[in-house]
Amino acid sequence: MKEQLEAIQAEALEKVEQAKNPKELQEIRVTYLGKKGSLTKVLKGMGKLSKEERPVVGQIANVVRDAIAKALDDKSEMLEQIALEKQLESEAIDVTLPGRPVNVGGPHLLTSIVEEIEDLFIGMGYEVREGPEVETDYYNFEALNLPKNHPARDMQDTFYITNELLMRTHTSPVQARTMQEYKGEKPFKMICPGKVYRRDTDDATHSHQFTQIEGLYVDKNVRMSDLKGTLDKFAKKMFGEEREIRLRPSFFPFTEPSVEMDISCKVCQGAGCSVCKGTGWIEILGGGMVHPKVLSMAGYNPEVYSGFAFGMGPERIAMLKYGVNDIRGFYLNDKRFLKQYHKA
Repeated sequence: MKEQLEAIQAEALEKVEQAKNPKELQEIRVTYLGKKGSLTKVLKGMGKLSKEERPVVGQIANVVRDAIAKALDDKSEMLEQIALEKQLESEAIDVTLPGRPVNVGGPHLLTSIVEEIEDLFIGMGYEVREGPEVETDYYNFEALNLPKNHPARDMQDTFYITNELLMRTHTSPVQARTMQEYKGEKPFKMICPGKVYRRDTDDATHSHQFTQIEGLYVDKNVRMSDLKGTLDKFAKKMFGEEREIRLRPSFFPFTEPSVEMDISCKVCQGAGCSVCKGTGWIEILGGGMVHPKVLSMAGYNPEVYSGFAFGMGPERIAMLKYGVNDIRGFYLNDKRFLKQYHKA
């Protein structure tokens, strides 16, 4: 039996040496060390040996098993190392080759304009507020002095979801919600940028979805001169220190008096050209003093508090500032358009 064990060891080690892949090694392991392997079969015959021979043969069997197992493990490790070296060789990276350029995105032009406006007003003590885009008729109209059947509602073709729910037509509802939140007891400054929706035909200057930024300042003794000073600072920051502004009488249900603001044309410097249609001025936004009814409905005493409000469209500001002649460029995701305004 000793001779059998030595022969099994020699035969197994030779086959391990000749093995070329892990599959062959596994077959050798099963053939010699498995439950039905050669070594196991020999060991099953140890019952026929004398008590003196069993320990000797058992010790030899253990040596043979350990030798075969070690040879298998060593060969397996060697084959794995060879495979790894081949893989590394085939996947080698030539670090001397020039790299491929990576296209890096950047903020959308409208995002940049909104953030620039936010930074300006935050510097003047305003907080940035947000509100729901699906709004109630009350906050979108009634709380802003636009009761049911008010003719001014026709100016804002509205996407109604139900009789009382709609897609907001302006960001002014955020102003009403903020005033109600403060319960008529706290002065504040706020702006509210966001998307608004109107049933409009899309063309070069109109869109059914666009962006608005509205501002509101409520405190004691707020005057029209405060509004003018704020808007003058805004115009000079966005369009240059040489810009002049003018306020024209207008009408909005939620402000009284109401004004439209124009800026001097940067192309002709106010002399008159095709861009400003010969007037020297370009309309930019609307505003006015908060209507006493709006203050009262929100809980503020109009005998004590006053305020001003204004609303602007970032798309229009961007079009004037950068010479964009078609509002649809902001929404079509055309890289040729967007990359012109990408600030690295």
